[in-house]
Amino acid sequence: MGAWQPLPDGLPSEVRHFVEQLRQLKDGTGLSLAALGARTAYSKSSWQRYLNAVQPPPRQAVAALCKVAGLAGAEAERHVVRWELAVEAWPRPASANPAEEYEDDPTIPWWDRLEEPAPPSPRPAGRLLLYAVLLLLALLLTAVGGAVAFG
Repeated sequence: MGAWQPLPDGLPSEVRHFVEQLRQLKDGTGLSLAALGARTAYSKSSWQRYLNAVQPPPRQAVAALCKVAGLAGAEAERHVVRWELAVEAWPRPASANPAEEYEDDPTIPWWDRLEEPAPPSPRPAGRLLLYAVLLLLALLLTAVGGAVAFG
């Protein structure tokens, strides 16, 4: 199992240590990347990116790997703490737009996504209030009409 490609040079020590720990955890399961992908919500290619330090894994991926490896409690929490340290030190993509590299990848963590502006309001609030008042009047007239008609 231990035939991993070398980690990139210049990787921060927190990231290197974290990825090495993840690799050991994965190797300890005895699963291939495809089998690990089948047992978690993350694909084989996602695990390849995480375990080769190309992309930081989501916190939930670390938790899923811990669960598959049979870790719980304090042991699993240590990996989450390592994840937090690694994410802070993880090198950012070199492109001007970090989201370009993982644009359609649902596994990209929230910290690497660009904030998208909120869509413009389709109607001004005053118009919505007018519609609400008109609807209320229509309901009121229906109720009064029904009470008069049925006694």
